[in-house]
Amino acid sequence: MKTSDPTGNSLREMAQTLIGAPITEFEPIRGGRNSRLYRIRSRDSTFALKLYPTQQDNLHDRLTTEVDALRLMKRHQFGAVPGVVAVDRDHGFVLLSWIEGEPLTTVSASDIDQAVAFLAAIYTLQQTPTFGKHRHAAEACLAAIEIEQQISARLKRLKELPAEEESLHAFLENSFGPAFDRLVGKIRVRMRTVGLDYSAALPQEKRCLVPSDFGFHNSLRRSDGSLAFFDFEYFGWDDPVKLTADVLLHPGMQMSPAQRQRFRCAAEHLYGVDATFRARLDALYPLFALRWALIVLNEFLPDRWRHRVTTGAAERWTVAKQRQLALAHGYVANVAAEKHQ
Repeated sequence: MKTSDPTGNSLREMAQTLIGAPITEFEPIRGGRNSRLYRIRSRDSTFALKLYPTQQDNLHDRLTTEVDALRLMKRHQFGAVPGVVAVDRDHGFVLLSWIEGEPLTTVSASDIDQAVAFLAAIYTLQQTPTFGKHRHAAEACLAAIEIEQQISARLKRLKELPAEEESLHAFLENSFGPAFDRLVGKIRVRMRTVGLDYSAALPQEKRCLVPSDFGFHNSLRRSDGSLAFFDFEYFGWDDPVKLTADVLLHPGMQMSPAQRQRFRCAAEHLYGVDATFRARLDALYPLFALRWALIVLNEFLPDRWRHRVTTGAAERWTVAKQRQLALAHGYVANVAAEKHQ
């Protein structure tokens, strides 16, 4: 349980204690939206120090989830993820092995194939005792009605923002709201037509362990061209339809339509042992798109923006909100045009 928010100096001191050797470099790394990351050098070794946000509730422990996920993968000889070196639960940080690589600026067919191979390796871990069946991925969506409820909760919070956010409220009232109402009705009918239950929870045998928030935005290209993956704070059991939709819809994925289709076909092959996977993906994809339309509007929430600033956001708030609102309009427009692939 994290009890404080250490300063840079105290973090350095605690990290040095864990390493057991003098630190020669302690550098903040920009890029994480949820956690703070530092690169540390000590003698001939380099580490990553990850500081997790204060846990506001008991619903999802990001630190424990990521540590358990990384240790599970290392036990099964996953080479494309960082290793856990040490953990300080009292102060909420983890010392990880450093992965040398560069963020992806372009995505190739090989990259997509590597990502799918990584998901396939995780798929083989279904029987692990480390993640009991109760350990769901963050914001797991195990029934269509849960997606609707998550959207409604996000919509309610955004609607409670001050009236001065005129462009936001106009979007929610005139664009998002009508699209949401229409879509829910259509999906209920569509699922009933193909024999799927809108309200029933997905049976355990159709759930999978998934690295939620997975994608090229959380990967590095190493010098040999291979990819390494990081950020497993939301790992757990979920419907693989949600994982697939999130990869296809994430604004940071930078895939062409052909590349998205390549990933979708590979996911259908990987998870297609469940005969209802494709039907659920077809039916629920547009609903996940509307969910993303609200996720990208998190910048409008003052508490979220304050956290963005503490983790390295450098742009003005007004600029960030305008950019994210344009993204949200794009998601709704694509749903209205039935661009579901």
